[in-house]
Amino acid sequence: MITFDNIVNIVRDEFTKKATEISAMGAIAINRDLNGRVRLIVDERWKDDKEKQCHLNDLLGSLIPKLKPHCWSVDKSVLYEKDVQAACLGAPQYNLEGFPEVFVVDRLATETDWASIQPASIRSPRVVFFSIKGGVGRSSALAASAWSLAQSGKKVLILDLDLESPGLSTALLPESKQPNFGITDWLLEDLVDNGNAVIQSMVATSDLSHDGQIYVVPAHGAEPGEYISKLSRIWMPKLKSDGTKEAWSKRLHRLIDELETSYQPDVILIDSRAGIDEVAASCVTELGAKLILLFAVDGNQTWNGYRILFEHWCRAGVIETIRERFQVVSALTPDVDTIPYIERLRDRAYNLMAETQYDDIPAGELASNAWNFEVSDETAPHNPWVVHWHRSFAGVSSLHGRILSIDSVVVQSIFGDLVNGLSNTISEEVDE
Repeated sequence: MITFDNIVNIVRDEFTKKATEISAMGAIAINRDLNGRVRLIVDERWKDDKEKQCHLNDLLGSLIPKLKPHCWSVDKSVLYEKDVQAACLGAPQYNLEGFPEVFVVDRLATETDWASIQPASIRSPRVVFFSIKGGVGRSSALAASAWSLAQSGKKVLILDLDLESPGLSTALLPESKQPNFGITDWLLEDLVDNGNAVIQSMVATSDLSHDGQIYVVPAHGAEPGEYISKLSRIWMPKLKSDGTKEAWSKRLHRLIDELETSYQPDVILIDSRAGIDEVAASCVTELGAKLILLFAVDGNQTWNGYRILFEHWCRAGVIETIRERFQVVSALTPDVDTIPYIERLRDRAYNLMAETQYDDIPAGELASNAWNFEVSDETAPHNPWVVHWHRSFAGVSSLHGRILSIDSVVVQSIFGDLVNGLSNTISEEVDE
């Protein structure tokens, strides 16, 4: 039985058998359409070239029977384009292993592209709080981190991008200080060039700021209004005056740039949607994060989810552009058998990262120029920053009142590793 997961391996095997003929054809795209069916896109010059047609027919004769039902019939299995690469622009793609001019192109029903890794912002460091599953205390940790950083005099800009499960602003703002608008409002108004009408009314200053400032940008305003109707539209690309389209993630990036210019924060903390979806993809890969916090509880669901992501980045050939931004966070660390739990979580994180992103060190060679860490290396991304479970931080909805009466000793005891790591990240940015 052939399934979608078999496609690339089958294509690679068949291409390898005919490597000489394939290399003579220049750029080739293996186009996987919305239904998962494969077509080849080749240079239009080969449409009337008898030799190339012979090679193509030979290839398709062996390839199509092995791909069924994930392929088109012979007469529909090749598309001819003047510029193969230009025909595939805008779609997620990666090189087929062993063939530098052959690439796999995915046509997706959404604009999600986990393989589009944008460079880290050169301005204020952007930190993404991400988890494979919800309910791991990610938003509470972000709120407490913001409080602690503000205590030390930092200006912190917070964005609630968990748009389908909003609520972070309630942890940092009393009901009376909720702004009139939020990120969903701006994304929708921007589609009709009305973003400037709401941007000044979508940021509130938290009364938890103390010596610094905490600027909160919620998912929605004090009155959500027709939130579901708005949410279903904000993913739309914007049609620009020159006829081009601006993807929703690019629009979101533009919003953050505008807010950063206005508020000049020392750090931007981004609460991402949990899981492997479109919002999370943008937060993790497209918003210029300097640091991506991978919240984890020690369970198979966590590690299987992160494995899916890491292996995707490996297949797409982009793991090296993002791996240095990762940091594992031990979320909800239990208060019994704590040390064995942390060591077990660390070991599982190490095993996964060693398999998917750390460089192999051949015997007898030095590791000085390699991205590789020992399991016990305290500076390694797999060595977790620990967030301890605490009853008083179990719910975001009650967190605002809790932080008002809390002191730095309590925060340090629960979130010390995380806060210290974030402080070091900000310091490194200043030093650079």
